[in-house]
Amino acid sequence: MGGSAASATKDQLTDDAFLGGALQILQPMSGYRAGLDAVMLAAAVPAGPQGSVRVLDLGAGVGTAGLCLARRVAAAQVVLFEREALLAQIAGLNVERNALVDRVRVIEGEVGLSAAALNALGLAEESFDHVMANPPFHDRDAGTLAPDALKADAHAMAQADLERWARFMARMAAAGGCVTVIYKADALSRLLAVLEGRFGALRVLPLHPRAGAAAHRIIVQGTKGSRGPLQVLAGFVVHGGGDTFTAVAQAVLRGGAPLPMLAER
Repeated sequence: MGGSAASATKDQLTDDAFLGGALQILQPMSGYRAGLDAVMLAAAVPAGPQGSVRVLDLGAGVGTAGLCLARRVAAAQVVLFEREALLAQIAGLNVERNALVDRVRVIEGEVGLSAAALNALGLAEESFDHVMANPPFHDRDAGTLAPDALKADAHAMAQADLERWARFMARMAAAGGCVTVIYKADALSRLLAVLEGRFGALRVLPLHPRAGAAAHRIIVQGTKGSRGPLQVLAGFVVHGGGDTFTAVAQAVLRGGAPLPMLAER
């Protein structure tokens, strides 16, 4: 990606440290901003048996999750797939400034593209070991949208679009490949409904803000074509006393460790 994106948006971007400073991420000062969810999503993707894995980060935004994964897994090949031109441009800058151009590339494209359109972008169906996604959580038809257009699109979509995302994830994952999705906990039934039949051996990891509190996020991971049963794993607690992170959360968010519950498949 060229420098024009940087010059056009420089005064509207923040430069944020992730993984304890191992990554520096440019992102818009206002609107949708990546944070804990992106790091947790990346930490849920296993390295693969030989340490190498080909991953599609669907709806990648400025690339935070995919870059966190690439930083942790030294042999990972990652495609950041994003429909918004501005976010895709910023993602390209983030790839360059974190010296990951040899293993991470950015593709601007829409969920649901035809096979021919994907081929024109250099992508092929059923070519990824793992597809990960942080889809918009909220129902576009059920509430007031954020005034910032990028933030509105990142947080809300029509209810039928979640099915479209699941269908596309299944198209892009290789036979026996995996999917990992982070979503809001109170919409777990919606997410399971669109994944089941496409992915099996589904594992649900609840993320709790504090011990004893209801989960606010869930991570769901499954295998394409598997008939394995659904499992609900012991929950992951993010905060201990006050606003401090638990030791295991600190290892993930600051140290770049994988989520221990989902690190191996």
